[in-house]
Amino acid sequence: MQIGILQFFGWRDRSVPLNSVYETAMERFAIMDQAGYDAVWLAEHHFSSFSVCPSVHMMGTMAAARTRRLRIGTAVSLAPFYNPLRLAEEVALLDVLSGGRVNWGAGRGFERSEFAAFGIPGEESAARFHETVEIVLKAWTSQRVSHQGRFFHYDGVEVLPKPLQTPHPPVWLAASSIPAIEWAAGQGHSILMDPHSSRADLIRKRRHYGAKLAEAGYSDAGRTIPMARLVAVDDTDEKAHAVAHRVAEWTIASYVGPQHSGNVRQEERTFGGRDPVAFYLDEVMIHGTPERVADQIQSFAEAIGMTYLMAAPMSGRSFRLLTDKVLPRLRA
Repeated sequence: MQIGILQFFGWRDRSVPLNSVYETAMERFAIMDQAGYDAVWLAEHHFSSFSVCPSVHMMGTMAAARTRRLRIGTAVSLAPFYNPLRLAEEVALLDVLSGGRVNWGAGRGFERSEFAAFGIPGEESAARFHETVEIVLKAWTSQRVSHQGRFFHYDGVEVLPKPLQTPHPPVWLAASSIPAIEWAAGQGHSILMDPHSSRADLIRKRRHYGAKLAEAGYSDAGRTIPMARLVAVDDTDEKAHAVAHRVAEWTIASYVGPQHSGNVRQEERTFGGRDPVAFYLDEVMIHGTPERVADQIQSFAEAIGMTYLMAAPMSGRSFRLLTDKVLPRLRA
């Protein structure tokens, strides 16, 4: 199993200097490089302390400068908020500067406050996302880009640099809702699976994606499908549960709770009719001692056929124990 880290940049305590959030991430990049993680995946968000990283490409250059072998993933570049040619340039430049280590993950986004601030109608999000991905791939594989679409028009534009990896960096599309999964499968794209779905829902979506790939004439064989999970690790189950509970409350208040029901993503999070915090603790998060967490990961991997875990540590201690105690068990 390959293991990467999904790096959020949460600023939960505003009495702590904001730059310490970035300093902690920089320290982690070097540790990941030495510990044998496959990649760091950088999460882009805007206008919220849930994750204060508005540019995953700029952050990616910092990660590349501090590492030698670690791959640099975006999870995700929020494609509707970019001019596609600018996005193609930035990711290609990161690939060149990193020595060809980019994993490009692109997503549609869904937080309504982001779309409002950028002046983009929420109902255009899916169409803009699809068209932007199409243009980025054209820009990387064509000498010059010509495109006449709904939102963008280009006539023979040369986009430089081209990525170092040929024909381009590996590409994944974030897909949480059934329409997003079906569109990605229909285009033959690989997907990233999000950290907020329940384990049962993730299994169901993964099987649906495989079926839709086959219907579209694409093979599921050998595909790497990173699956993100929120992970809390501590010396005792009780301590890990307390960390997970605190993060569940923060996540629901900041990101996915009922008060966010007006977001542009069409998928409705019902939490199975349960209390959202209890739902996260029981159905979404992985938490416990290093031994229990390793067992849970292995059990889930067997149930879903997971070959790539994108782990999002819920605390600094979770990251250290995941690195020192859990990772060796999964590699044994």
